[in-house]
This record gives sequence, C-alpha cells and structure tokens, in this order.
Amino acid sequence: MAAMPSRAPAHASAYRPVARFAGIAAAAAIAAVAAAWALGAGGGEGAEGAPAVATSASATPGASAPAPTASAPEPSSAPTATEPDPDPDVVFTLVTGGDVLTHGPVLNSALRVGDGEYDFAPLMAGVRDYVEGADLAVCHLEVPVAPAGTQPSGYPVFGAPAALVQALDDEGWDGCSTASNHSMDRRYAGLEATLDAFDEVRLGHSGMARSEQESLATQTYSVRQGNRTIEVASISLTYGLNGLPKPDGMPWAVDTFDADAADVQPILDAAQRARDEGADVVVASVHCCVEYRVAPSDAQRSIVEQIGASGLVDLYIGHHAHVPQPIERVSGGVNGDGMWAAYGHGNFLSNQDTQCCVAATNAGYILTSTITVDPEGAVDVGVEWTAVTVDRLDSHTMHVLRDILDTGSARISAAEAQARWQRVADAVGDEAPERTTPPEALADAAYASLRWWQAPQGDG
Repeated sequence: MAAMPSRAPAHASAYRPVARFAGIAAAAAIAAVAAAWALGAGGGEGAEGAPAVATSASATPGASAPAPTASAPEPSSAPTATEPDPDPDVVFTLVTGGDVLTHGPVLNSALRVGDGEYDFAPLMAGVRDYVEGADLAVCHLEVPVAPAGTQPSGYPVFGAPAALVQALDDEGWDGCSTASNHSMDRRYAGLEATLDAFDEVRLGHSGMARSEQESLATQTYSVRQGNRTIEVASISLTYGLNGLPKPDGMPWAVDTFDADAADVQPILDAAQRARDEGADVVVASVHCCVEYRVAPSDAQRSIVEQIGASGLVDLYIGHHAHVPQPIERVSGGVNGDGMWAAYGHGNFLSNQDTQCCVAATNAGYILTSTITVDPEGAVDVGVEWTAVTVDRLDSHTMHVLRDILDTGSARISAAEAQARWQRVADAVGDEAPERTTPPEALADAAYASLRWWQAPQGDG
C-alpha cells in the first residue's frame, strides 16, 4: 500500500507540448539558379552576377552539361503543438471486511499475546496479505474506543482499547466505517475517543462525528493514476443504537436511518452530498438488519434495491448480521447496468461461534473490488470474495480458509475448515467468483483524507 503523503496532491494534468519547425526554402532563389544554368554556355562560371554552380562529379568530362531542372521543396506543414496525453483509466483495488467485535475473550487473547499490553496484530496476521496488498482497505469497526481513564470491555457494552485502532492501521487498513448499533455504548466520550484514535494514526472514518461541521464532511479516499486523481467516498449508516439516545443537541453524532421501514432517504442524502462534493465513486456501508440469518430479510432487500435504483451508489457494503450473506448484482446502479451488493460480510474478528450463536458466525468474507473509472467518469466494479475465519481456541488467530482446507489450524481440523468454507460459499452464492490470492495495488498512490481538513467552517 502506498505511503500516505501529508496532504492530498493537487489535481493536475501534465502536458508535453513539443513544437517542431522546419526552414522553408525560397522558391524564387531556386528559380534564379535554374535560369543561370539555362543562360550559361557550358562554362564553369555563370553570367555576371549569377552564382557559380558546381557540376555533378559524375558528369562526363567535355560533354555539354544538360540544363538542370530544379524543383522547389515541399513546404513543411505549419508548426503545431502535440496534443496532451489522454487521461488514463484509474484502476484500483478496494478491500472491505466484516464486523470487528472485541468481545471479552478477544481482549484477553490480545493481552495474553502482548504480555500484558493489548496487541491485536498477532491475531490478524494470518489475513494481513489480503488487506495490505490492496490500493485501499476499509474495515468496519463495530465498537467504540474506551475513553481515557476507563477500562476496555466486551459485550454487551463494548469499549476497545485504542491499541486496536493502531493494530488496524498496522494491518494495512486505510480507514473504517463506524456507524453501528454499538456506536453509543460509551456515550459521546467513547465516540470522541474513537475518532481521536483514528485521527492519531491518520485513518479515515465515516458514520460518526464530533461536531456538526465534521458530520457534513464526507470521508473520501484519493486514488492517483498518472496525472489523474479520483475521489472515493465512504458513507456509513446504522439502523439504530440499541435504544441508546444520541447526545443531547447532537442529532448528527451518528448517521442513522429507519431500517424497519426501509426508509433509505438518509442514505441517499449522504450519497448525493458526496456526489455534490465531487466524489467519483461512492461506497455505502449499511449496518442492518436481522442478525444470524444468512438470507436477507425483505426489508434488507428493499433497502438494497432502492439504493441500486437511485443511481447514486457504486457499491453496497453490508454489516451487522454476523453471518455471511449473498453477494449479488442488483438492478440500477450509477451507469444503469447494475450495482454489486455484499449484503453481509459476516464477522472479521470476534468471539462468536457455536458456543453462543449459530455456526456461521465463526467465518465471514473479505470482499476485493476492482474498480475502474474511465476518463469520462464511468465506473466499472468487479468483485471477488475470500473466506476468512477465527480460531477462537487458539488466541483468536485469523486464517484465510482456503489456506487451511487441507491442513487445518492449531485448533481447527481440516474437516472443520472445509465445513466453514462451504458455509461461506453457500451463503455468497454463485454470482461473484472466489479470490484465492492476495490483491495487488494497481494505482500509483492511494490515501485517506482526514475529515477535519474538509469540514466546512462555521461563522466563528
């Protein structure tokens, strides 16, 4: 993944103007030389005032020299500057992942492997290649960071240590969507601690805001190819907050919508705002609907179909179900040729398994999208999935399931790995292909823009 510069480069087009000029011979002078040859008597010197003209070395000595015929050279075309190089297609890979949930046992594993300090990197190391290899990687952090002076905690009121955000950065993520039903678990102090932790390591974030001004600034990621830079917008909304209220006077603190009523207007408003701000690509992360159910609910399908029909969103990214759900191309889309929707990625890092929930909670998928933006702004999206799992009994270490189908892992047998992979494959369906190798960066550079740089300034 390309290193992030301190500021986004200015959009610029480079030209290579080249002017080529050729001298044009005087046709009249050539005609005068021809006249001198015609008037001469075969001597080596022309008439008075006429220039001497050497005869050809191949002429026969003593023979009369024939009158030469001279023709004016073709004049060169008028000098013109070359056309500038056409803008290139911008092609890049975008990786998205499932729910990051730091249950109590996950916290304990991070403490244990870190010798008393929270260290999540060893837990996620097994899937790192599938994250850091992409141009952009956007995770889904479902839990807030515990405010300073408070202890981290797991379910039901989550609070992760700030070290988790550092580990996500080290893993190769460029940012995360953060709107979830747990966004208010630690009230406004937790929201503030979360976004401060993201800013500290320069990760992008969407779905929560510390101020009204920040809420109006869309999280964008810049991708540069040659002389061209395009903007990728990430919007993030959740169906609710587990009954907890937003802070008094701060209706903008978490982006929410009414999933039960399938009212997508807040999602469309956010997407339209991103378009108005100049986004070339819009990715919508939507946290809803029914947990532990592989088949999307009717409301969930309605939400996806309405977003597709709007023509405002290029890619739909679903979370919250904690089990893998289908990946389908639905009608509509920005170009009218459909929109890819990953209804639910399942879990990324969590403690969920058959001991608490359904078996499908112990695996999810990473989605790799290859996105092309042509010079006219048309966007093409192709998607692939990679099944991942957590070995809960081996300190919550993560694995790409394809890599352990024959061998298993420390506490997952080969047969169990195959069963987990099959559950993911069955859930995903057959519209999107499986990806079995880590993605590669295809663009020249990609990086997050910090939202507080972009927030519109108030009167004060």
